[in-house]
Amino acid sequence: MKAIIITKAGGPDVLEIQQRAMPDIAAYEVLIQVKAAGINRPDIFQRKGNYPAPQGVVEDIPGLEVAGIIAQVGTAITKWKVGDRVCCLIAGGGYAEYIAAHQDMCLPIPEGISFEEAAILPETVYTVWDNVFRRGALQQGECILIHGGAGGIGSTAIQLAKVFGARVLTTVSNEEKEAYCRQLGADSVVNYRKSDFREALGEEKVDVVLDSIGGDYFQKNLDLLNTDGRLIYINAMKGHRVELDILKLMQKRILLTGSTLRARDLSFKISLTRDIHQHVWPLIGKSFQPQLFKVFPLEDVAKAHELMEDSAFLGKLALIV
Repeated sequence: MKAIIITKAGGPDVLEIQQRAMPDIAAYEVLIQVKAAGINRPDIFQRKGNYPAPQGVVEDIPGLEVAGIIAQVGTAITKWKVGDRVCCLIAGGGYAEYIAAHQDMCLPIPEGISFEEAAILPETVYTVWDNVFRRGALQQGECILIHGGAGGIGSTAIQLAKVFGARVLTTVSNEEKEAYCRQLGADSVVNYRKSDFREALGEEKVDVVLDSIGGDYFQKNLDLLNTDGRLIYINAMKGHRVELDILKLMQKRILLTGSTLRARDLSFKISLTRDIHQHVWPLIGKSFQPQLFKVFPLEDVAKAHELMEDSAFLGKLALIV
């Protein structure tokens, strides 16, 4: 099969199409003929040598989410058959023509959703559902601040928070992204290049903050949070070392948490898959829409990574495999 290989740590030019052996499947696994693969920021980190694959996962083929057709089923498979259209969260290896996946990690592609749209769903939907709704326990009538609202995580979080009845605040870097987030349903949008979000949102009573920035955002997030607020980290692009006033944490009864998804064990991911199938999947194509900005053919993967690093896009990017 064809696959995109990280030949060495470096820039987009280190990605090459090479031939690799087809993956073998175990009894409870299916072989997916990949039609499209989502592109995510962790793929960039892995290419640069900063985000190694978990043990047992192919190390030099990036890609954390795919959509395609089941080409083969294991001997113990009961849920799927050859020809079924599925999408799947995986721990790596998605930039390839075939991938093996556990049957319980596969989700049916909703009617009317293309392979490219389905391929950009798993990574962001899983991340948002686990962090905003499980760990953050966002409730109807509460207020959430989502940093980076125009990206893959942000555009997913805005839509799902609105569907479940929350007031949504977000931060962006320009007017185009501001308009985009408002179109998705955000109630208030701050352009952080024009004003300080802490000052602009000072009158808001924020119950949950979803942050991937870290650094000097940390203290501002604490200041904005209401009593019994939840501060959730999924990345720290501006720095992971911060100073914490423990007394403020105690006085406000703030819950400080965070998570990574890729290295979690299979049983956790299967449980999360079932939750998502129950709560999110019925919304897709209705009150929740995949936010596909641009699609690249496999041979243009370097251009896709360049665009991802420039952040000059809205929503998500995908590869046609």
